[in-house]
Amino acid sequence: MSWVVSLPCTRAEAEALSGEIPELDAMPEAPVVVTREVDEDAGEWRMDAYMEMPPGKALIALLRSLVPSAKGVAPVVEELPDEDWVTLSQQGLEPVRAGRFFVHTTAHADRVPAGTTPFLIDASQAFGTGGHDTTAGCLAMLDRLARSGMRPRNIADIGTGTGLLAFAALALWPRAQTIASDIDPTSIHVTRENAEINGVPLGRGGGRLALAVAPGTDHVAIRHRAPYDLVIANILAGPLITLAPDIASVTAPGGRIILAGLIARQMEPVLAAYRAQGFRLAARGGSAEWPCLMLVKRRRHGWRRKERALHRADPADASFGSW
Repeated sequence: MSWVVSLPCTRAEAEALSGEIPELDAMPEAPVVVTREVDEDAGEWRMDAYMEMPPGKALIALLRSLVPSAKGVAPVVEELPDEDWVTLSQQGLEPVRAGRFFVHTTAHADRVPAGTTPFLIDASQAFGTGGHDTTAGCLAMLDRLARSGMRPRNIADIGTGTGLLAFAALALWPRAQTIASDIDPTSIHVTRENAEINGVPLGRGGGRLALAVAPGTDHVAIRHRAPYDLVIANILAGPLITLAPDIASVTAPGGRIILAGLIARQMEPVLAAYRAQGFRLAARGGSAEWPCLMLVKRRRHGWRRKERALHRADPADASFGSW
């Protein structure tokens, strides 16, 4: 049997729970948390947390702390029949259309529109199912770059999560040499599985995706392949600032980077860190709350080796991995 704990929440709380949840990530058997809009007209949202064991008081209290707006509301705790509770949780993840891409779970595999580039990304322990504005914004930005005529030959996806953005880049530029990395070995394992599901070839060389477990750009394979004419980093504002010198050091003059995972009020500090490394803002996409930034490295800043970061983030922000 499996269990679900349900609580009402606000849209803002639902969006905050669409990415990393540090309070749960440290748990060895963390529940899968899904938020959904249950009444569009009334603006009512709900958080469902799926787990394999009956929830204890401490876990229920932790879940309640994630949705302060539900203070005073008794959580609904239900025992579920012998079904795949991960699949049940995925039924609340609606497909995402971003540019030419259509990202869906197994529950919506029969809804792929004609003329789209589909990816099947099920919920997992890694981040980046496509359902969050940051990932959707990156997909749309990649599509925008392709339509503008950009033809990158060397691509890096730093903090790949589920591998989705690297898959999209390879779909757009199938001859490019591409590498995806994440600090979390689980993410690379999930990326490997997702690559097989979506028919993405792994390995070295053009048209194949290389994988690496690495904090930021700190891996011999990533450094050896530099410089890149396209770098994708959909992580968090703190790590983006910390990594600015490292990302600059592996980006080719004239190369582009796509940055996401930050909220609107964090945009200026992130931009300041990258402007100090010789980048200029070329385009902004994403949503009002979750911007996606595309920057270009000025050609007077040539390729150089790793430097000490000028903008250090709070250590508490040092978490890598895409949404």
